[in-house]
Amino acid sequence: MALTRTRILVTGGAGFLGSHLCERLLAEGNDVLCVDNYFTGRKENIAHLLGNPHFEAMRHDVTFPLYVEVDQIYNLACPASPVHYQFDPVQTTKTSVIGAINMLGLAKRIGARILQASTSEVYGDPTVHPQTEDYRGNVNPLGPRACYDEGKRCAETLFFDYHRQHRTPIKVVRIFNTYGPRMHPNDGRVVSNFIVQALRNEDITLYGDGSQTRAFCFVDDLIEGFMRLMATGPDITGPINIGNPHEIPVRELAERVIRITGSSSRIVHRPLPQDDPLQRCPDIALARKVLGWQPTVELDTGLRRTAAYFTQMLAESKQRDLQAVGG
Repeated sequence: MALTRTRILVTGGAGFLGSHLCERLLAEGNDVLCVDNYFTGRKENIAHLLGNPHFEAMRHDVTFPLYVEVDQIYNLACPASPVHYQFDPVQTTKTSVIGAINMLGLAKRIGARILQASTSEVYGDPTVHPQTEDYRGNVNPLGPRACYDEGKRCAETLFFDYHRQHRTPIKVVRIFNTYGPRMHPNDGRVVSNFIVQALRNEDITLYGDGSQTRAFCFVDDLIEGFMRLMATGPDITGPINIGNPHEIPVRELAERVIRITGSSSRIVHRPLPQDDPLQRCPDIALARKVLGWQPTVELDTGLRRTAAYFTQMLAESKQRDLQAVGG
């Protein structure tokens, strides 16, 4: 007798995180519906999955209602880097808020369990370090990052209100800096910026003096955290921090990238962007206790895997350019 497969919807499924999640869910024996409007998602991220009979890709914008039958929903749809979410800030807020309303409405109608991919940005420029889930944040609601910060905060509000009012089974995860293969090469984040600049032997752009700290979690570890949270019982809602608690100065990250890639790049300094947090580091005691989760991939290992991905991407791009000239 055939086993019943769990039907899972992943919004933002062609994005950096979404494509890795779709891949992992398929490997676990599920039917996966990937929904994406391809604003920042890339078809190349899921091309290798299209031949799988248990995978389906749909072009759709979550700011419009969606009517499908699934058992679980992972709501990842939203541009997540400052370059992309500030390009159209009104649409970013709509995606976070109206997208959450539409996905929660779907979950309520069909009785599906739903996970919200929230963010450490809900903490703003934190005055508490490291950040615990009960910290309410220090966010500028009027700044250029507010479309994302406040959009995600409102989405969390909606999730908990649907849980209280309609008993919708929710899970909320707060994602800290994550990196790995399939990051968008132009997303403006430090890992992808540094690696692409280093591979091209260009100057590495460091904002501020480089003393601001970040903690970097490899994508495989993050996806494991997602799935463990989704598998918990109805009494576990989150929010739960998922990230790497080992923080390093951004300058050290640049130096590591130069060493790992063997680059001749120089480090140059630029002014710090408005509202850019000086510290960002998760307290993951709750994830350890509730999920038995902690990151396992060392930073240098993850950076090498990410650099290998970008090396291949840049080589393929160069080959296409040569073919275009020759053609």
